Amino acid sequence: MTKNIVAVILGGGAGSRLYPLTASRSKPAVPIAGKYRLVDIPISNCLNSDIGRMFVLTQFNSASLNRHIKNTYHFSAFSAAFVDILAAEQTPDNPTWFQGTADAVRQGLRHIEPFSSDYVLILSGDQLYQMDFREMLKNHIDKGADISIATIPVAEREAPEFGIMKTNEDGFITSFIEKPKKELLPDWLSETGNEMKQKKRNYLASMGIYIFNRRLLFDLLISEKRDAADFGKEIIPQSIGKYKVASYQYEGYWTDIGNISSFFEANLGLTMDIPDFNLFDNDNAIYTRARMLPPAKISGTTFEKTLIAEGSIIHASRIENSVIGIRSRVGFGSTVVSSYIMGNDYYETLLEIAHAQKIGIPLFGIGNHCYIKNAIIDKNCRIGDDVRINGGTQIENTDHSLYTVKDGIVVVKKGAVIPDGFVI
Repeated sequence: MTKNIVAVILGGGAGSRLYPLTASRSKPAVPIAGKYRLVDIPISNCLNSDIGRMFVLTQFNSASLNRHIKNTYHFSAFSAAFVDILAAEQTPDNPTWFQGTADAVRQGLRHIEPFSSDYVLILSGDQLYQMDFREMLKNHIDKGADISIATIPVAEREAPEFGIMKTNEDGFITSFIEKPKKELLPDWLSETGNEMKQKKRNYLASMGIYIFNRRLLFDLLISEKRDAADFGKEIIPQSIGKYKVASYQYEGYWTDIGNISSFFEANLGLTMDIPDFNLFDNDNAIYTRARMLPPAKISGTTFEKTLIAEGSIIHASRIENSVIGIRSRVGFGSTVVSSYIMGNDYYETLLEIAHAQKIGIPLFGIGNHCYIKNAIIDKNCRIGDDVRINGGTQIENTDHSLYTVKDGIVVVKKGAVIPDGFVI
């Protein structure tokens, strides 16, 4: 285990752009790829990079995230590795909630301080990527940097969505602009290398991944910038020119799970023949809770580009371009297209099934002869027979008690009961 660095994973704010998936859980606790949680991504990247000491800062709707981390990340008694939760807490000298990313780390410093390290790695809990942080740390040390920022080349179309950097010939960041307007972009072109140039990725965007020299981080947060609330908006821009801020250019797959559309696309992207994010990489395993579930059971279903998590029972007619989560049930004659079915937290017993049938409510999962397209079905939903959910741009954005529509994607809310014959 690399002992000269500790990692701090930011649990995120209220996650309103991911509503309704964040109605009862924090962003890092949102299920992804059928069996994982978003927080598993940065934790797995740390473990694969031989970084074993991690703190996760939590605040909003954090109960399920805390439970997941407690149930998942257990280490040997002979190991110094840990994943500790630092929940927002009132103290005599600080009675407030986290005011931003920098303030969250500031409030956690007294818990981080006892663990010796030379460097602090700061990560977001809601991004999808696979990175070896040892290479970023080596770049940081070799350059003699005070702060390093992971940057990714982006095209002109994407640049206005990010903080954009410019670097000198030595790889140090000389200037920064937050979400530049399109007419300003010609002044922010960077040398990103021949391969990136061919893809027209000529702008360096911040990934929100930072390495700080430990002493500098403590000085910045406690003394020099004690009122700064945010890394991306205050600490980083104000450090450029004053400290040696290096760029670490990353060229692999990375996406920020900021809204329903990006979340939906990231999940369905996993069904491609050769997806950009590789779940089947021997050297970059994604770790999560070991649930000891039975294999999936499938009968009479035609599949096309579909991921199926363990414990599922599938009788559907056809499933294509979809992700089917743990303990999912899909009934006879149903069709699922371009959708993410998150699955269920537990199985119904035979007695519970008999009771549901007696009182006339659908069983867990998707009933018979349903058609579901362009949808996200959250955990523990009960969808009756002959239900038709047909998402697409023809549907206006709306928020119903059972579902939300955003950008043509129908999100059925966690635990919703959809009666037989319902049409969206």
